[in-house]
Amino acid sequence: RPDIKQLIGFSEIRNFPMLVNKSHICDKDNKAKANYYMAANEKRGRDFARGKPYGRGGKKPDEGGSSGGKVGGDRNCFK
Repeated sequence: RPDIKQLIGFSEIRNFPMLVNKSHICDKDNKAKANYYMAANEKRGRDFARGKPYGRGGKKPDEGGSSGGKVGGDRNCFK
């Protein structure tokens, strides 16, 4: 398989049983890595379902704040 060949292809292993053993180790590592990232993505997907952590809290752009664009009362614009 290309993924195993890429990982151990440059090792220049001349002993076939050692090559088979290294291939099994690479295969186990690849499966473990895939399972880890799959579980991490599932967890992240559940966290995103709760809402955006840095959301504006439902405010509309024209509500309050100094960047609202409205000039009112005692505020002065110094452009």
